[in-house]
Amino acid sequence: MYFLGEEMYFPPVENANSEGLLAVGGDLSSERLLLAYQNGIFPWFNDDSLILWWSPDPRMILYPKDVKISKSMRKLIRENKFNITVNTSFNEVLEHCSSIKREGQAGTWITEEMKSAYMELHKKGIAKSYEVWEDGNLVGGLYGVDLGHVFCGESMFSRKPNASKFAFIRLAQNLLEKDYRFIDCQLYTDHLASLGAKEIPRESFIKQLKI
Repeated sequence: MYFLGEEMYFPPVENANSEGLLAVGGDLSSERLLLAYQNGIFPWFNDDSLILWWSPDPRMILYPKDVKISKSMRKLIRENKFNITVNTSFNEVLEHCSSIKREGQAGTWITEEMKSAYMELHKKGIAKSYEVWEDGNLVGGLYGVDLGHVFCGESMFSRKPNASKFAFIRLAQNLLEKDYRFIDCQLYTDHLASLGAKEIPRESFIKQLKI
Protein backbone atom coordinates (compact mmCIF):
# COMPACT_ATOMS: atom_id res chain seq x y z
CA MET A 1 0.00 0.00 0.00
CA TYR A 2 1.29 3.45 -0.94
CA PHE A 3 1.12 6.45 1.41
CA LEU A 4 0.51 9.68 -0.47
CA GLY A 5 2.24 12.94 0.35
CA GLU A 6 1.91 16.39 -1.20
CA GLU A 7 3.15 15.24 -4.62
CA MET A 8 0.41 14.85 -7.25
CA TYR A 9 1.07 11.19 -7.87
CA PHE A 10 -0.64 7.80 -7.72
CA PRO A 11 1.13 4.44 -8.01
CA PRO A 12 0.19 2.08 -10.86
CA VAL A 13 -3.21 0.50 -10.23
CA GLU A 14 -1.64 -2.95 -10.45
CA ASN A 15 -0.19 -2.23 -7.00
CA ALA A 16 -3.64 -2.34 -5.38
CA ASN A 17 -4.28 -5.15 -2.92
CA SER A 18 -6.79 -7.94 -3.51
CA GLU A 19 -9.67 -5.73 -2.32
CA GLY A 20 -8.66 -2.90 -4.63
CA LEU A 21 -7.09 -0.58 -2.05
CA LEU A 22 -4.24 1.27 -3.74
CA ALA A 23 -3.15 4.19 -1.57
CA VAL A 24 -3.81 6.08 1.65
CA GLY A 25 -3.60 9.78 2.48
CA GLY A 26 -3.12 12.82 0.30
CA ASP A 27 -5.98 15.29 -0.06
CA LEU A 28 -9.22 15.85 -1.93
CA SER A 29 -8.12 18.80 -4.02
CA SER A 30 -9.69 19.15 -7.46
CA GLU A 31 -6.32 18.43 -9.05
CA ARG A 32 -5.82 15.18 -7.16
CA LEU A 33 -9.40 14.01 -7.67
CA LEU A 34 -9.22 14.61 -11.40
CA LEU A 35 -5.87 12.82 -11.61
CA ALA A 36 -7.38 9.89 -9.72
CA TYR A 37 -10.41 9.50 -12.01
CA GLN A 38 -8.28 9.90 -15.12
CA ASN A 39 -6.26 6.91 -13.91
CA GLY A 40 -9.13 4.67 -12.83
CA ILE A 41 -8.91 5.48 -9.12
CA PHE A 42 -11.58 6.80 -6.74
CA PRO A 43 -11.78 7.79 -3.04
CA TRP A 44 -13.96 5.87 -0.61
CA PHE A 45 -13.66 6.18 3.16
CA ASN A 46 -15.53 7.01 6.36
CA ASP A 47 -15.40 10.09 8.60
CA ASP A 48 -13.03 8.47 11.07
CA SER A 49 -10.63 7.16 8.41
CA LEU A 50 -7.71 8.46 6.42
CA ILE A 51 -8.48 9.09 2.75
CA LEU A 52 -8.50 5.71 1.00
CA TRP A 53 -7.98 5.39 -2.76
CA TRP A 54 -9.32 2.37 -4.67
CA SER A 55 -8.95 0.67 -8.03
CA PRO A 56 -10.75 -2.69 -7.79
CA ASP A 57 -10.37 -5.66 -10.10
CA PRO A 58 -12.76 -6.47 -11.72
CA ARG A 59 -14.45 -3.14 -12.46
CA MET A 60 -18.18 -2.58 -12.95
CA ILE A 61 -19.08 -0.55 -16.05
CA LEU A 62 -22.01 0.09 -18.34
CA TYR A 63 -21.70 0.64 -22.08
CA PRO A 64 -24.50 3.15 -22.80
CA LYS A 65 -25.89 1.04 -25.65
CA ASP A 66 -26.37 -1.88 -23.24
CA VAL A 67 -28.65 -0.14 -20.74
CA LYS A 68 -31.61 -2.38 -19.89
CA ILE A 69 -35.06 -0.84 -19.68
CA SER A 70 -37.64 -3.17 -18.16
CA LYS A 71 -41.27 -3.24 -19.28
CA SER A 72 -42.32 -1.46 -16.10
CA MET A 73 -39.73 1.26 -16.65
CA ARG A 74 -40.80 1.69 -20.29
CA LYS A 75 -44.35 2.15 -19.05
CA LEU A 76 -43.22 4.71 -16.47
CA ILE A 77 -41.26 6.62 -19.13
CA ARG A 78 -44.28 6.66 -21.47
CA GLU A 79 -46.47 8.03 -18.69
CA ASN A 80 -44.18 11.05 -18.27
CA LYS A 81 -44.44 10.67 -14.51
CA PHE A 82 -40.94 12.06 -13.99
CA ASN A 83 -39.06 14.98 -15.48
CA ILE A 84 -35.28 15.04 -15.83
CA THR A 85 -32.88 17.97 -15.58
CA VAL A 86 -29.10 18.00 -15.83
CA ASN A 87 -26.77 19.89 -13.55
CA THR A 88 -29.38 22.27 -12.14
CA SER A 89 -29.43 21.12 -8.49
CA PHE A 90 -26.06 19.54 -7.86
CA ASN A 91 -25.79 20.46 -4.19
CA GLU A 92 -29.27 19.13 -3.44
CA VAL A 93 -28.50 15.82 -5.16
CA LEU A 94 -25.25 15.55 -3.21
CA GLU A 95 -27.05 16.19 0.08
CA HIS A 96 -29.72 13.58 -0.66
CA CYS A 97 -27.10 11.01 -1.68
CA SER A 98 -25.25 11.58 1.59
CA SER A 99 -28.32 11.38 3.84
CA ILE A 100 -30.44 8.66 2.26
CA LYS A 101 -30.64 5.46 4.33
CA ARG A 102 -29.26 2.42 2.53
CA GLU A 103 -29.88 -1.21 3.36
CA GLY A 104 -26.93 -2.83 5.11
CA GLN A 105 -25.11 0.46 5.75
CA ALA A 106 -24.95 2.22 9.11
CA GLY A 107 -23.69 5.51 7.72
CA THR A 108 -22.39 7.23 4.62
CA TRP A 109 -19.07 7.48 2.82
CA ILE A 110 -20.03 10.94 1.53
CA THR A 111 -18.36 12.88 4.32
CA GLU A 112 -18.43 16.65 4.74
CA GLU A 113 -14.90 16.74 3.32
CA MET A 114 -16.04 14.82 0.25
CA LYS A 115 -19.06 17.07 -0.22
CA SER A 116 -16.82 20.13 -0.30
CA ALA A 117 -14.46 18.44 -2.74
CA TYR A 118 -17.18 17.47 -5.23
CA MET A 119 -18.85 20.87 -4.95
CA GLU A 120 -15.54 22.38 -6.00
CA LEU A 121 -15.33 19.94 -8.93
CA HIS A 122 -18.87 20.97 -9.86
CA LYS A 123 -17.86 24.65 -9.90
CA LYS A 124 -15.11 23.70 -12.36
CA GLY A 125 -17.64 21.94 -14.63
CA ILE A 126 -16.28 18.46 -13.92
CA ALA A 127 -18.74 16.98 -11.40
CA LYS A 128 -22.30 16.83 -12.75
CA SER A 129 -25.73 15.73 -11.61
CA TYR A 130 -28.96 14.37 -13.07
CA GLU A 131 -32.11 15.35 -11.20
CA VAL A 132 -35.51 13.61 -11.28
CA TRP A 133 -38.61 15.65 -10.49
CA GLU A 134 -42.22 14.77 -9.78
CA ASP A 135 -44.76 17.59 -9.44
CA GLY A 136 -41.94 20.06 -8.83
CA ASN A 137 -40.31 17.96 -6.09
CA LEU A 138 -36.83 16.43 -6.29
CA VAL A 139 -37.46 12.69 -5.94
CA GLY A 140 -34.26 11.13 -7.27
CA GLY A 141 -30.97 11.68 -8.98
CA LEU A 142 -27.31 10.87 -9.31
CA TYR A 143 -23.96 12.61 -9.56
CA GLY A 144 -20.53 11.78 -10.86
CA VAL A 145 -17.37 12.99 -12.55
CA ASP A 146 -17.51 13.75 -16.27
CA LEU A 147 -14.21 13.09 -18.04
CA GLY A 148 -15.58 14.06 -21.45
CA HIS A 149 -15.55 10.51 -22.82
CA VAL A 150 -16.34 8.52 -19.67
CA PHE A 151 -18.79 9.33 -16.88
CA CYS A 152 -17.64 8.14 -13.45
CA GLY A 153 -20.77 7.53 -11.40
CA GLU A 154 -20.46 8.24 -7.69
CA SER A 155 -23.85 7.88 -6.04
CA MET A 156 -27.59 7.99 -6.64
CA PHE A 157 -30.73 8.26 -4.53
CA SER A 158 -34.47 7.69 -4.74
CA ARG A 159 -37.26 9.18 -2.69
CA LYS A 160 -39.84 7.54 -4.94
CA PRO A 161 -39.71 4.04 -6.47
CA ASN A 162 -37.68 3.84 -9.70
CA ALA A 163 -36.52 7.48 -9.57
CA SER A 164 -32.81 6.58 -9.49
CA LYS A 165 -33.33 4.02 -12.28
CA PHE A 166 -34.96 6.73 -14.34
CA ALA A 167 -31.96 9.03 -13.76
CA PHE A 168 -29.50 6.27 -14.70
CA ILE A 169 -31.39 5.35 -17.87
CA ARG A 170 -31.57 8.98 -18.97
CA LEU A 171 -27.84 9.35 -18.23
CA ALA A 172 -27.03 6.31 -20.39
CA GLN A 173 -29.24 7.54 -23.23
CA ASN A 174 -27.68 11.00 -23.10
CA LEU A 175 -24.15 9.60 -23.09
CA LEU A 176 -24.96 7.29 -25.99
CA GLU A 177 -26.00 10.31 -28.06
CA LYS A 178 -22.71 12.00 -27.16
CA ASP A 179 -20.65 8.90 -28.03
CA TYR A 180 -19.25 8.35 -24.52
CA ARG A 181 -17.36 5.08 -24.08
CA PHE A 182 -18.90 3.89 -20.83
CA ILE A 183 -20.19 4.72 -17.36
CA ASP A 184 -17.80 3.71 -14.59
CA CYS A 185 -19.99 2.08 -11.93
CA GLN A 186 -16.98 1.12 -9.77
CA LEU A 187 -18.27 -1.94 -7.85
CA TYR A 188 -20.80 -4.68 -8.51
CA THR A 189 -24.35 -4.33 -7.20
CA ASP A 190 -27.45 -6.27 -8.20
CA HIS A 191 -29.18 -2.95 -8.91
CA LEU A 192 -26.54 -1.90 -11.45
CA ALA A 193 -26.43 -5.38 -13.00
CA SER A 194 -30.20 -5.24 -13.52
CA LEU A 195 -29.66 -2.05 -15.53
CA GLY A 196 -27.12 -3.69 -17.84
CA ALA A 197 -23.81 -2.97 -16.12
CA LYS A 198 -21.20 -5.73 -16.06
CA GLU A 199 -17.80 -6.49 -14.60
CA ILE A 200 -14.68 -6.39 -16.77
CA PRO A 201 -11.01 -6.95 -15.85
CA ARG A 202 -9.29 -3.86 -14.49
CA GLU A 203 -6.66 -4.09 -17.21
CA SER A 204 -9.36 -3.83 -19.88
CA PHE A 205 -11.04 -0.99 -17.99
CA ILE A 206 -7.82 1.04 -17.86
CA LYS A 207 -7.10 0.46 -21.55
CA GLN A 208 -10.57 1.70 -22.54
CA LEU A 209 -10.29 4.64 -20.14
CA LYS A 210 -7.00 5.72 -21.70
CA ILE A 211 -7.98 5.43 -25.37
